[in-house]
Amino acid sequence: MLDFGVYAGLFAAAFAAATILPMQSEALLAGLLLSHSYPASALIAVASVGNVLGSMVNWLLGCGIEQFRNRKWFPASEAQLDRATRWYQRYGKWTLLLSWVPIIGDPLTVIAGVLREPIWSFVLLVAIAKTVRYLVVFALVSGW
Repeated sequence: MLDFGVYAGLFAAAFAAATILPMQSEALLAGLLLSHSYPASALIAVASVGNVLGSMVNWLLGCGIEQFRNRKWFPASEAQLDRATRWYQRYGKWTLLLSWVPIIGDPLTVIAGVLREPIWSFVLLVAIAKTVRYLVVFALVSGW
């Protein structure tokens, strides 16, 4: 049962870290990898799936948030949204390979939803980006 709790905790941390909540999961993954108590492949898989699913929440938010664009409480100004939209349209879906980058990654996944990036390309590119980030954490921790 303890193993399930560890994996569930890592999944939850990775999921939350991928949403617009200000969190990170790399430190937890690194600690678990350093413990040598769990298979690295399982930890990386759980963190990656959680992180991709969290990014899908951002994509869904983006799909639905457009209708609230003119509300006072909307989190981005018209100029910010237009700038982000132009940037995404200029560089396209390939910007999703930067979805792992702190500060800009989460907004990219929201903008992808606003601009209706197809879910299959969204998931594929975000999964590559997020998994590579966790593989880099593994490489750094293991001295690879």
